[in-house]
Amino acid sequence: MKAFAQLFTSLDETNKTNEKVKVLKNYFNCVPDTDKMHMLALFSGRKPKRQINSTQFRTWAIEASNIPAWLFEESYHVVGDLAETVALLLPDHGNSSNKTLTEWIGEINALNNMPEVEKHDWLTRSWAMLDAQERFVFNKILTGSFRVGVSQNLVIKALADVAELDAATITHRMMGNWMPETYLYEELVHTDTALEDVSRPYPFFLAYPVQETSEKQKSPEAMQTLLGNADEWQAEWKWDGIRAQLIKREGEIFIWSRGEDLATDKFPELHALLHHLPDGTVLDGEILSFQNGQPLSFAVLQTRIGRKTLSKKILEDSPVALIAYDCLEYDGEDIRYKTQTERRQLLEGLQATTPYPEVFNISSLITFKSWDELAEIREQSRAMIAEGIMLKRKDAHYQVGRRRGDWWKWKIDPLSIDAVMIYAQKGHGRRADLYTDYTFAVWDGDKLVPFAKAYSGLTDTEINKVDSFVKRNTLEKFGPVRTVKPELVFEIGFEGINKSTRHKSGVALRFPRILRWRHDKPKEEADTIETLKALLGE
Repeated sequence: MKAFAQLFTSLDETNKTNEKVKVLKNYFNCVPDTDKMHMLALFSGRKPKRQINSTQFRTWAIEASNIPAWLFEESYHVVGDLAETVALLLPDHGNSSNKTLTEWIGEINALNNMPEVEKHDWLTRSWAMLDAQERFVFNKILTGSFRVGVSQNLVIKALADVAELDAATITHRMMGNWMPETYLYEELVHTDTALEDVSRPYPFFLAYPVQETSEKQKSPEAMQTLLGNADEWQAEWKWDGIRAQLIKREGEIFIWSRGEDLATDKFPELHALLHHLPDGTVLDGEILSFQNGQPLSFAVLQTRIGRKTLSKKILEDSPVALIAYDCLEYDGEDIRYKTQTERRQLLEGLQATTPYPEVFNISSLITFKSWDELAEIREQSRAMIAEGIMLKRKDAHYQVGRRRGDWWKWKIDPLSIDAVMIYAQKGHGRRADLYTDYTFAVWDGDKLVPFAKAYSGLTDTEINKVDSFVKRNTLEKFGPVRTVKPELVFEIGFEGINKSTRHKSGVALRFPRILRWRHDKPKEEADTIETLKALLGE
């Protein structure tokens, strides 16, 4: 834990890419192989199951720190992070643990079968064995809130350098349903083909966004400058669903989401299609709610996301289908090296022979001869239930991660509305001392009705100014939330809007974010609830 806590601290203290890579390489070179795998698991979101709930954690921390509950809560509101608050409040016994990261996570996993009194004693002893920084990282792991300020790409680069392998190989071997207790480091970095998991997906290729900030940057002239001749590109609609890979290998079927969640059981409508595919086939595409040959809005698909069981009614109300747009493996061969056009031909061949055309669609190509013509077609996106247009160079290979050059997403402009900020809350991590999370409202008669929360879109300078305003204009306090004087107006952008019985406003927004601070607009000129309902078509 000592080495892992030092790694966390060193990464947090620098913004320099080369320095972060150096720190990561030093860690890989000095810890046991099992710790390397547990570190990779934590850095890629594979956290241990939470064994101590929030109430127990807080209660036992208050007891161990020997302070009143009100003082603990006040401290938490100031710090803004529970794990850090507990690490700071607990007395320092001058200890430091020599247990490895692997040993600590093993103990955390073993809590599953312990009675509450034994969990209490174990946690109290553990806190006493750790110094403040170790306690902080330990608490983060224990509460399931572990985050680190380094991208997975940098971790992979450092590991690839240490293992003397290319980054693409490491990226692929880290995909899929592996756990650090069973996936050996030597399997991950072996120079020969690693012991392959038949379920393992390929790293997703992600499109680079065409700038959203300026109409000039999205003009046909700008597209010509950015991408060259239009005839070198194929265009498709950008669908708004769940990005997924569908795999058929050795008679087994798997559906992986882009977030590396194994979702095979979530989409039973696609099982027959997958079983019919030839062995050694991997498709890349979008899973959408689909009915009568037409895609439905993401809101329909959202009704079945996250449900543990899918009732007959849910399956009837939000049936799904695949819109495929790439073939990554064909007849057991990794074909990502082939051109976009060649992969498309193979994909079309698979779709042409399927007995399940109602759930196996191909993203249709958009016919256009110039960027001007495509710009006009792009305006039809919302009518197509699409987010915009995907542009793919015809001779492009299927790459790893987000790469500027061969795949672009040309999204439509977001919907927007002018709203008044009425609540604020402090952020987390480096912004734990700043009010960065805001709630916005629109007018309903002479009352302001909250309708959205947003925490992105402002510059650091603007955040500091809003923070100062909140501290000077707080009207009420509700735990960490501050009711502020309704004065600041912001333009809020969002991708979609739906009815919602869970919100006072009656609506829910998709991907709300701050587009700009409307210094030019007084609160009285902010939009109304009728404006929101008009976007719903009411």
